[in-house]
Amino acid sequence: MFDNLLLGFSLAISPINILSCFIGVTLGTIIGVLPGIGPVAGTAMLIPFTFGMNATTAMIMLAGIYYGSMYGGSTTSILVNLPGESASVMTCLDGYQMARKGRAGAALGISAIGSFIAGTLSIIGLMMLAPPLASFALKFGPPEYFSLMVLGMTLVVALVGEDLIKGLIAGSFGIFLGTIGIDPISGIERFSYGIPTLLDGISFVSVSVGLFAVAEVFEMSENPGQAPSYIEKISNLLPNWQDWKDSTLPMLRSSVLGFFVGVMPGAGATIASMLSYATEKKLSQHPEKFGTGVIEAVAAPESANNAASGGAMVPLLTLGVPGSGTTAVMMGALLIHGLRPGPLLFEKHPDFV
Repeated sequence: MFDNLLLGFSLAISPINILSCFIGVTLGTIIGVLPGIGPVAGTAMLIPFTFGMNATTAMIMLAGIYYGSMYGGSTTSILVNLPGESASVMTCLDGYQMARKGRAGAALGISAIGSFIAGTLSIIGLMMLAPPLASFALKFGPPEYFSLMVLGMTLVVALVGEDLIKGLIAGSFGIFLGTIGIDPISGIERFSYGIPTLLDGISFVSVSVGLFAVAEVFEMSENPGQAPSYIEKISNLLPNWQDWKDSTLPMLRSSVLGFFVGVMPGAGATIASMLSYATEKKLSQHPEKFGTGVIEAVAAPESANNAASGGAMVPLLTLGVPGSGTTAVMMGALLIHGLRPGPLLFEKHPDFV
Protein backbone atom coordinates (compact mmCIF):
# COMPACT_ATOMS: atom_id res chain seq x y z
CA MET A 1 0.00 0.00 0.00
CA PHE A 2 2.88 2.35 0.81
CA ASP A 3 4.34 1.89 -2.68
CA ASN A 4 0.95 2.60 -4.24
CA LEU A 5 0.61 5.74 -2.11
CA LEU A 6 3.98 7.01 -3.31
CA LEU A 7 2.88 6.32 -6.89
CA GLY A 8 -0.40 8.13 -6.27
CA PHE A 9 1.24 11.22 -4.78
CA SER A 10 3.77 11.37 -7.61
CA LEU A 11 0.85 11.52 -10.08
CA ALA A 12 -1.34 13.83 -8.02
CA ILE A 13 1.27 16.58 -7.67
CA SER A 14 1.87 16.90 -11.41
CA PRO A 15 1.04 20.46 -12.60
CA ILE A 16 -1.90 19.42 -14.81
CA ASN A 17 -3.53 17.47 -11.96
CA ILE A 18 -2.99 20.27 -9.47
CA LEU A 19 -4.57 22.70 -11.96
CA SER A 20 -7.57 20.41 -12.59
CA CYS A 21 -8.05 20.05 -8.83
CA PHE A 22 -7.97 23.84 -8.39
CA ILE A 23 -10.51 24.32 -11.18
CA GLY A 24 -12.71 21.58 -9.71
CA VAL A 25 -12.85 22.90 -6.16
CA THR A 26 -13.40 26.47 -7.39
CA LEU A 27 -16.33 25.43 -9.59
CA GLY A 28 -17.61 23.14 -6.83
CA THR A 29 -17.59 25.93 -4.26
CA ILE A 30 -19.55 28.18 -6.63
CA ILE A 31 -22.04 25.35 -7.25
CA GLY A 32 -22.39 24.81 -3.49
CA VAL A 33 -23.07 28.50 -2.88
CA LEU A 34 -25.79 28.67 -5.56
CA PRO A 35 -29.00 27.24 -4.05
CA GLY A 36 -30.89 24.68 -6.08
CA ILE A 37 -28.00 23.24 -8.11
CA GLY A 38 -26.19 20.95 -5.68
CA PRO A 39 -23.28 18.57 -6.24
CA VAL A 40 -25.26 16.01 -8.27
CA ALA A 41 -26.46 18.43 -10.95
CA GLY A 42 -23.19 20.38 -10.86
CA THR A 43 -21.05 17.28 -11.41
CA ALA A 44 -23.36 16.04 -14.19
CA MET A 45 -23.24 19.41 -15.99
CA LEU A 46 -19.45 19.57 -15.89
CA ILE A 47 -18.69 16.01 -17.08
CA PRO A 48 -18.47 17.20 -20.73
CA PHE A 49 -15.49 19.40 -19.75
CA THR A 50 -13.55 16.22 -18.91
CA PHE A 51 -13.86 14.70 -22.41
CA GLY A 52 -10.43 14.28 -23.93
CA MET A 53 -8.71 14.44 -20.53
CA ASN A 54 -6.68 11.66 -19.03
CA ALA A 55 -8.98 9.53 -16.80
CA THR A 56 -7.04 10.36 -13.63
CA THR A 57 -7.04 14.10 -14.34
CA ALA A 58 -10.76 14.01 -15.15
CA MET A 59 -11.70 12.25 -11.92
CA ILE A 60 -9.48 14.58 -9.86
CA MET A 61 -11.47 17.47 -11.31
CA LEU A 62 -14.84 15.80 -10.63
CA ALA A 63 -13.80 14.86 -7.09
CA GLY A 64 -12.76 18.50 -6.57
CA ILE A 65 -16.22 19.62 -7.69
CA TYR A 66 -17.78 17.16 -5.21
CA TYR A 67 -15.68 18.33 -2.25
CA GLY A 68 -15.99 22.00 -3.18
CA SER A 69 -19.78 21.85 -3.34
CA MET A 70 -19.92 20.11 0.05
CA TYR A 71 -18.10 23.09 1.56
CA GLY A 72 -19.66 25.88 -0.54
CA GLY A 73 -23.18 25.31 0.76
CA SER A 74 -22.15 26.54 4.21
CA THR A 75 -21.48 30.12 3.02
CA THR A 76 -25.07 31.03 2.17
CA SER A 77 -26.34 28.92 5.09
CA ILE A 78 -24.38 31.09 7.52
CA LEU A 79 -24.81 34.49 5.87
CA VAL A 80 -28.40 34.49 4.56
CA ASN A 81 -30.02 31.39 6.11
CA LEU A 82 -30.22 29.75 2.68
CA PRO A 83 -28.74 26.23 2.33
CA GLY A 84 -26.81 25.92 -0.91
CA GLU A 85 -27.57 22.18 -0.95
CA SER A 86 -29.40 19.71 1.27
CA ALA A 87 -26.35 18.68 3.33
CA SER A 88 -26.03 22.30 4.58
CA VAL A 89 -29.51 22.55 6.08
CA MET A 90 -28.30 21.82 9.63
CA THR A 91 -25.65 24.55 9.31
CA CYS A 92 -28.44 27.13 8.95
CA LEU A 93 -29.77 26.48 12.44
CA ASP A 94 -26.77 27.85 14.34
CA GLY A 95 -24.56 29.34 11.61
CA TYR A 96 -27.12 32.02 10.74
CA GLN A 97 -27.70 32.83 14.42
CA MET A 98 -23.94 33.26 14.86
CA ALA A 99 -23.93 35.66 11.91
CA ARG A 100 -26.74 37.71 13.45
CA LYS A 101 -24.68 37.96 16.63
CA GLY A 102 -21.78 39.40 14.62
CA ARG A 103 -19.78 36.15 14.56
CA ALA A 104 -20.16 35.30 10.88
CA GLY A 105 -16.35 35.26 10.46
CA ALA A 106 -15.86 32.61 13.15
CA ALA A 107 -18.68 30.49 11.72
CA LEU A 108 -17.23 30.67 8.19
CA GLY A 109 -13.75 29.92 9.54
CA ILE A 110 -14.73 26.86 11.58
CA SER A 111 -16.79 25.62 8.62
CA ALA A 112 -13.72 25.71 6.36
CA ILE A 113 -11.41 24.20 9.01
CA GLY A 114 -13.91 21.46 9.90
CA SER A 115 -14.40 20.65 6.22
CA PHE A 116 -10.64 20.37 5.71
CA ILE A 117 -10.02 18.20 8.78
CA ALA A 118 -12.96 15.89 8.01
CA GLY A 119 -12.06 15.63 4.34
CA THR A 120 -8.47 14.71 5.21
CA LEU A 121 -9.51 12.11 7.79
CA SER A 122 -12.01 10.59 5.36
CA ILE A 123 -9.28 10.19 2.72
CA ILE A 124 -7.05 8.44 5.28
CA GLY A 125 -10.03 6.20 6.10
CA LEU A 126 -10.56 5.53 2.40
CA MET A 127 -6.94 4.44 2.01
CA MET A 128 -6.78 2.28 5.14
CA LEU A 129 -10.26 0.79 5.43
CA ALA A 130 -11.73 0.55 1.92
CA PRO A 131 -11.77 -3.28 1.47
CA PRO A 132 -13.18 -4.27 4.91
CA LEU A 133 -15.71 -1.42 4.87
CA ALA A 134 -16.90 -2.43 1.42
CA SER A 135 -17.70 -5.95 2.61
CA PHE A 136 -19.46 -4.48 5.67
CA ALA A 137 -21.58 -2.20 3.48
CA LEU A 138 -22.71 -5.18 1.41
CA LYS A 139 -24.23 -6.76 4.54
CA PHE A 140 -26.63 -3.82 4.92
CA GLY A 141 -30.00 -5.16 3.84
CA PRO A 142 -33.62 -3.99 4.19
CA PRO A 143 -33.76 -4.54 8.00
CA GLU A 144 -30.67 -2.38 8.56
CA TYR A 145 -31.89 0.39 6.26
CA PHE A 146 -35.30 0.29 7.95
CA SER A 147 -33.57 0.71 11.33
CA LEU A 148 -31.58 3.62 9.93
CA MET A 149 -34.78 5.31 8.73
CA VAL A 150 -36.43 4.76 12.14
CA LEU A 151 -33.38 6.37 13.75
CA GLY A 152 -33.84 9.31 11.40
CA MET A 153 -37.48 9.66 12.47
CA THR A 154 -36.53 9.62 16.14
CA LEU A 155 -34.11 12.50 15.52
CA VAL A 156 -37.22 14.69 15.17
CA VAL A 157 -37.75 14.31 18.93
CA ALA A 158 -34.14 15.34 19.60
CA LEU A 159 -34.29 18.41 17.33
CA VAL A 160 -37.71 19.92 18.05
CA GLY A 161 -36.78 21.61 21.30
CA GLU A 162 -39.43 22.23 23.94
CA ASP A 163 -42.63 21.97 21.86
CA LEU A 164 -42.91 18.26 21.08
CA ILE A 165 -46.41 18.51 19.55
CA LYS A 166 -45.29 21.03 16.92
CA GLY A 167 -42.28 18.85 16.13
CA LEU A 168 -44.40 15.72 15.65
CA ILE A 169 -46.85 17.62 13.43
CA ALA A 170 -43.97 18.96 11.33
CA GLY A 171 -42.42 15.48 11.14
CA SER A 172 -45.73 13.92 10.04
CA PHE A 173 -46.12 16.61 7.39
CA GLY A 174 -42.58 15.86 6.20
CA ILE A 175 -43.41 12.15 5.86
CA PHE A 176 -46.49 13.11 3.83
CA LEU A 177 -44.36 15.26 1.50
CA GLY A 178 -42.00 12.30 1.09
CA THR A 179 -44.84 10.04 -0.11
CA ILE A 180 -45.80 12.31 -3.02
CA GLY A 181 -44.91 10.83 -6.42
CA ILE A 182 -44.65 7.33 -7.86
CA ASP A 183 -44.33 4.53 -5.31
CA PRO A 184 -40.92 2.86 -5.92
CA ILE A 185 -42.28 -0.65 -5.18
CA SER A 186 -45.73 -0.77 -6.79
CA GLY A 187 -45.41 2.06 -9.34
CA ILE A 188 -48.71 3.60 -8.17
CA GLU A 189 -49.12 7.39 -8.31
CA ARG A 190 -49.56 8.95 -4.87
CA PHE A 191 -51.01 12.41 -4.22
CA SER A 192 -49.97 13.70 -7.67
CA TYR A 193 -53.53 14.74 -8.66
CA GLY A 194 -52.71 14.25 -12.32
CA ILE A 195 -49.92 16.84 -12.25
CA PRO A 196 -46.92 15.41 -14.17
CA THR A 197 -44.43 17.57 -12.25
CA LEU A 198 -45.35 15.81 -8.99
CA LEU A 199 -44.64 12.32 -10.33
CA ASP A 200 -40.97 12.69 -9.35
CA GLY A 201 -41.94 13.85 -5.87
CA ILE A 202 -40.99 17.11 -4.20
CA SER A 203 -37.33 18.06 -4.33
CA PHE A 204 -35.49 18.32 -1.02
CA VAL A 205 -33.86 21.51 -2.29
CA SER A 206 -37.27 23.06 -3.00
CA VAL A 207 -38.46 22.27 0.52
CA SER A 208 -35.30 23.57 2.22
CA VAL A 209 -35.23 26.77 0.14
CA GLY A 210 -38.91 27.32 0.92
CA LEU A 211 -38.45 26.75 4.64
CA PHE A 212 -35.34 28.86 5.15
CA ALA A 213 -35.03 31.32 2.30
CA VAL A 214 -38.59 32.59 1.94
CA ALA A 215 -38.73 33.72 5.57
CA GLU A 216 -35.43 35.53 5.12
CA VAL A 217 -36.65 37.20 1.91
CA PHE A 218 -39.73 38.52 3.74
CA GLU A 219 -37.55 39.83 6.55
CA MET A 220 -35.15 41.57 4.15
CA SER A 221 -38.07 43.05 2.17
CA GLU A 222 -38.84 45.26 5.17
CA ASN A 223 -35.57 47.09 4.45
CA PRO A 224 -35.18 46.89 0.66
CA GLY A 225 -31.80 47.82 -0.80
CA GLN A 226 -30.06 47.51 2.54
CA ALA A 227 -27.75 44.55 3.20
CA PRO A 228 -27.92 43.04 6.70
CA SER A 229 -25.52 44.83 9.01
CA TYR A 230 -23.69 41.65 10.01
CA ILE A 231 -22.53 41.01 6.43
CA GLU A 232 -20.54 44.27 6.50
CA LYS A 233 -18.82 43.23 9.72
CA ILE A 234 -17.34 39.89 8.65
CA SER A 235 -13.90 39.68 10.22
CA ASN A 236 -11.76 37.41 12.39
CA LEU A 237 -12.15 34.33 10.21
CA LEU A 238 -9.80 32.40 12.48
CA PRO A 239 -11.65 30.95 15.51
CA ASN A 240 -10.41 32.00 18.94
CA TRP A 241 -9.10 29.63 21.62
CA GLN A 242 -12.55 29.04 23.13
CA ASP A 243 -13.97 28.23 19.71
CA TRP A 244 -11.24 25.63 19.18
CA LYS A 245 -11.90 24.16 22.61
CA ASP A 246 -15.63 23.86 21.89
CA SER A 247 -15.24 22.54 18.34
CA THR A 248 -12.28 20.12 18.31
CA LEU A 249 -14.05 17.05 19.70
CA PRO A 250 -17.28 17.65 17.72
CA MET A 251 -15.21 17.91 14.51
CA LEU A 252 -13.38 14.64 15.22
CA ARG A 253 -16.53 12.78 16.28
CA SER A 254 -18.50 14.04 13.30
CA SER A 255 -15.67 13.14 10.92
CA VAL A 256 -15.79 9.51 12.05
CA LEU A 257 -19.60 9.41 12.11
CA GLY A 258 -19.91 11.07 8.70
CA PHE A 259 -17.36 8.74 7.12
CA PHE A 260 -19.16 5.57 8.24
CA VAL A 261 -22.57 6.94 7.24
CA GLY A 262 -21.11 7.87 3.83
CA VAL A 263 -19.89 4.29 3.35
CA MET A 264 -23.46 2.98 3.49
CA PRO A 265 -24.88 3.17 -0.06
CA GLY A 266 -27.77 5.61 -0.29
CA ALA A 267 -27.31 7.25 3.12
CA GLY A 268 -25.45 10.35 1.94
CA ALA A 269 -24.15 13.57 3.45
CA THR A 270 -27.56 14.95 4.45
CA ILE A 271 -28.25 12.10 6.87
CA ALA A 272 -24.67 12.34 8.15
CA SER A 273 -25.02 16.05 8.97
CA MET A 274 -28.35 15.51 10.74
CA LEU A 275 -27.01 12.60 12.79
CA SER A 276 -23.93 14.57 13.81
CA TYR A 277 -26.02 17.58 14.89
CA ALA A 278 -28.32 15.38 16.98
CA THR A 279 -25.34 13.54 18.48
CA GLU A 280 -23.61 16.74 19.56
CA LYS A 281 -26.84 18.08 21.03
CA LYS A 282 -27.22 14.90 23.10
CA LEU A 283 -23.59 15.01 24.27
CA SER A 284 -23.56 18.75 25.01
CA GLN A 285 -23.67 20.02 28.58
CA HIS A 286 -25.88 22.88 27.31
CA PRO A 287 -28.26 21.36 24.74
CA GLU A 288 -30.70 24.24 25.22
CA LYS A 289 -28.20 26.57 23.49
CA PHE A 290 -28.37 24.63 20.22
CA GLY A 291 -30.26 26.72 17.71
CA THR A 292 -29.15 29.99 19.31
CA GLY A 293 -25.72 30.16 17.65
CA VAL A 294 -23.13 27.83 19.21
CA ILE A 295 -20.03 27.12 17.19
CA GLU A 296 -19.91 23.35 17.77
CA ALA A 297 -23.32 23.09 16.06
CA VAL A 298 -21.70 24.58 12.93
CA ALA A 299 -18.49 22.53 13.12
CA ALA A 300 -20.26 19.17 13.54
CA PRO A 301 -22.56 19.06 10.48
CA GLU A 302 -19.97 20.70 8.23
CA SER A 303 -17.39 18.11 9.26
CA ALA A 304 -19.86 15.26 8.84
CA ASN A 305 -21.01 16.14 5.33
CA ASN A 306 -17.43 16.45 4.07
CA ALA A 307 -16.41 13.18 5.71
CA ALA A 308 -19.45 11.48 4.15
CA SER A 309 -18.30 12.52 0.68
CA GLY A 310 -15.02 10.64 1.27
CA GLY A 311 -16.88 7.66 2.70
CA ALA A 312 -19.13 7.52 -0.37
CA MET A 313 -16.03 6.81 -2.47
CA VAL A 314 -15.45 3.48 -0.67
CA PRO A 315 -18.35 1.48 -2.18
CA LEU A 316 -17.90 3.27 -5.52
CA LEU A 317 -14.26 2.28 -5.99
CA THR A 318 -14.29 -1.14 -4.31
CA LEU A 319 -17.71 -2.49 -5.34
CA GLY A 320 -18.93 -0.31 -8.17
CA VAL A 321 -21.91 0.66 -5.97
CA PRO A 322 -22.49 4.45 -5.68
CA GLY A 323 -22.66 5.67 -2.09
CA SER A 324 -24.56 8.86 -2.99
CA GLY A 325 -26.20 10.65 -5.90
CA THR A 326 -22.98 12.43 -6.80
CA THR A 327 -20.91 9.25 -6.81
CA ALA A 328 -23.56 7.70 -9.11
CA VAL A 329 -22.79 10.49 -11.60
CA MET A 330 -19.06 9.94 -11.05
CA MET A 331 -19.54 6.24 -11.76
CA GLY A 332 -20.96 7.20 -15.14
CA ALA A 333 -17.91 9.38 -15.73
CA LEU A 334 -15.64 6.46 -14.80
CA LEU A 335 -17.32 4.23 -17.38
CA ILE A 336 -17.10 6.99 -20.01
CA HIS A 337 -13.33 7.11 -19.44
CA GLY A 338 -13.02 3.33 -19.78
CA LEU A 339 -12.61 2.43 -16.12
CA ARG A 340 -14.89 -0.16 -14.50
CA PRO A 341 -15.20 0.39 -10.73
CA GLY A 342 -14.91 -2.69 -8.55
CA PRO A 343 -12.24 -4.91 -6.96
CA LEU A 344 -10.30 -5.27 -10.22
CA LEU A 345 -9.88 -1.48 -10.42
CA PHE A 346 -7.34 -1.67 -7.57
CA GLU A 347 -5.32 -4.31 -9.42
CA LYS A 348 -5.49 -2.99 -12.97
CA HIS A 349 -5.31 0.77 -12.29
CA PRO A 350 -3.51 1.37 -8.96
CA ASP A 351 -2.20 4.69 -10.33
CA PHE A 352 -5.78 5.96 -10.77
CA VAL A 353 -7.00 4.70 -7.38
